[in-house]
Amino acid sequence: MEHQEGRIAPTPTTRPVEQRTMGWEVAQRMETERPSVFDRLWPGWREIRAGAIGMTVFLLLFLVSCWLAGNPFAATQRVPSAVVTAHGWAGTAEWAVFWGVVAIAVVLEFLDASAGMGYGTAITPLLLLLGFDPIQIVPAVMIQQAAAGLLGAYLHREFGNVEWRFRPMSETVRLWLIIAGVGCVAVALSITAVYGVLKVAKVWISLYVAILLVVMGVVSLIGFKRQREYRPRRMLAFGAVAAFNKGVGGGGYGPVVTVGGLLAGVPVKSMLAVTSISEGTVCVASIVVWLAMLSQGVVIDFILLPSMLLGSMIAAVLAPYATRVFPERLWRFVVPLYCCVLAAYAFWKVMPQVIDKLGM
Repeated sequence: MEHQEGRIAPTPTTRPVEQRTMGWEVAQRMETERPSVFDRLWPGWREIRAGAIGMTVFLLLFLVSCWLAGNPFAATQRVPSAVVTAHGWAGTAEWAVFWGVVAIAVVLEFLDASAGMGYGTAITPLLLLLGFDPIQIVPAVMIQQAAAGLLGAYLHREFGNVEWRFRPMSETVRLWLIIAGVGCVAVALSITAVYGVLKVAKVWISLYVAILLVVMGVVSLIGFKRQREYRPRRMLAFGAVAAFNKGVGGGGYGPVVTVGGLLAGVPVKSMLAVTSISEGTVCVASIVVWLAMLSQGVVIDFILLPSMLLGSMIAAVLAPYATRVFPERLWRFVVPLYCCVLAAYAFWKVMPQVIDKLGM
């Protein structure tokens, strides 16, 4: 169609391209609008309500765990560990809240939920040292971490550390689906292979986890000052390795996923939230696998579950709030440093077993 001379032809209108939502803008905006720790310290009504909801949910779970600790089903039996035998509870439904375990759970859950790692990695060897059996520890850790992880994802959102958006899908949701998807497959394979088929000596798995923590902690600590280029595909490998660790010993998930996220270029505050929801999802999958294995004669003892959930009731709520209050640059240093501390602890626990195994 010809246009009249001197008149500009109309150009087709184009809709503005919608900016992609990453999911960590909310945390960056929080630090811009409230630049000081003091500004972020005071909670609003939304944060207070979220904290109350979190504690209520944990209270209800604690009451359910008290019922489970009484061995209500045929597959829930009192395992004759050193602690159970010392109390004379073998073959009975008796149990108690272990206040020492509660204190340990408070400290480790706060560190785990605020730094993205440490609960399963540290509490499993500690409880073994106290005389509990792995079958009493690992399933209870899985349930506690499932509850704390999924609830933590909600609290991280309410406290302004992350945004979960499905339409259009934010990058934080995409990361969660990537990490948890590969993790659910890996944790199912590791539980069935190690506990049901291969019977791998746990000392070698513990040594492998310790070496892995050292490598990841040192690499991330060297470059903690700079923000890396975002490469989400790296999380496929990190998610699979972390879930394998989780299925075998109940720990070693958070350090791999959290530090892996930093190496993949994810801002640390939002990565802590992604780790929380991913670990919660993977733990739910592991619980399903454990329940399926009950038909194969596997026995579960929930004697530790009430103590773990009671210890997590306050810590799991306060930790996401601490993540909100302290600045991003601090967590970028604290997280890899804490990973190195966990690695040192893991080596300290496993090296005597390795030396004994090698006959040195």
